[in-house]
Amino acid sequence: PFFGLAVTGEVRVAQLKRNDTAQAGDRLYLTKPLGTGILTTAEKRGLLEPAHAHVARDLMLEPNVLGRKLAAFDSVHAITDVTGFGLAGHLIEMAEGSGLVAELEFDQVPVREEALHYLAKGAYPDGAFRNWKSYGEKIVGAGDMTRMMILSDPQTSGGLLVAVAADHDLPMEGPAGHWRPIGRFLDTAEGARLVVR
Repeated sequence: PFFGLAVTGEVRVAQLKRNDTAQAGDRLYLTKPLGTGILTTAEKRGLLEPAHAHVARDLMLEPNVLGRKLAAFDSVHAITDVTGFGLAGHLIEMAEGSGLVAELEFDQVPVREEALHYLAKGAYPDGAFRNWKSYGEKIVGAGDMTRMMILSDPQTSGGLLVAVAADHDLPMEGPAGHWRPIGRFLDTAEGARLVVR
């Protein structure tokens, strides 16, 4: 498979979703689990077990066609994809652009179990360290190295980060039923842009 290609097209203006239009109270959803950066790092360092050889590839090959469907809902206020800057980087970008603070419930963030396995073996992506260096001062409550690596893990073909009106659920079925919210946007004077609980 090929990765890194760009696709352009036309969009109905009424269904255009941006990454800087989240609203206070919006709930956050992530449509794919994190872990591709950690898994590819494990492979490069000779740590990847044969049983896990397909995991990162399968995640990358899962298309984000859901974005087109979500764009039709007025309750979806903002969307972005999670790529090289990791979950934290793209969430901070959404928060800054919208003039809000993001509050993240870390235990609700979907992460591949295999990625946690390789983090325990020290498969820390170099890109995650670079990411953390660029935006770590905007985050409160990240905690230990494992949490820092997950938050800043650079994704290839990562999922969509979706801001949905507080009185609505993500209006689509996920692979295991409804996706659960991983956080929310707040209108607060908090100094940080991302608060991790």
